[in-house]
Amino acid sequence: MNKENLDSAAGAEVYSDKTLRIYDLLVLRFSNTFLWRCSASKALSFFNRNVSANHLDVGVGSGYFLEHGRFPDKTRLVLMDLNQTCLDYAKARSVVANVSTTQADVLEPIDWTDAKFDSINLGYLLHCLPGSMKQKYMVFENLRPLLNDGGILFGSTILGEGQKPNWAARKLMGFYNSKGIFSNAQDNLDDLRSILETYFRDVTIEVVGEVALFKGRV
Repeated sequence: MNKENLDSAAGAEVYSDKTLRIYDLLVLRFSNTFLWRCSASKALSFFNRNVSANHLDVGVGSGYFLEHGRFPDKTRLVLMDLNQTCLDYAKARSVVANVSTTQADVLEPIDWTDAKFDSINLGYLLHCLPGSMKQKYMVFENLRPLLNDGGILFGSTILGEGQKPNWAARKLMGFYNSKGIFSNAQDNLDDLRSILETYFRDVTIEVVGEVALFKGRV
């Protein structure tokens, strides 16, 4: 597995104030329902089942799950993203009072000296990161040390290989890959499972449409 020449900037830079304002409608409501065939309500239910009172959210997008999620009382919430605009936007939407942000590239080692977490979420992040799924192992290698013993890493990603997307989904996925917004043409279920099982135990993956909902425990 090789990490050479991987740059996450292209997938992150697309999220400006303007795009974040339409993200929920365009991505979570339309694309998720009709193209990726995994509704926002399905993804939100998965989030709610796995989030803890000591949680790190990585790749926060528009902050939809931070506004609509069901968090335990007195949750400690930390947001991590490469894009500061996303961090500010998501923090403003969060229903959690104790929330802080940190800017980081998850493909690079993370210098973390604060308390660790009981849950980490990677919501629709992996398919935006450069390289094949086999190269994205660095994400798990860099985040695993941030979990307490018994902690859960969970998330969702759009698979680009081995699925049967409809015509519109294929066209949009191809366009996003050509622009560097997505990098998932070689992302498949077998590689995702293999990498997760390298770093975690009790790995489960549920495929809904083109989306893999995954989790594993340290």
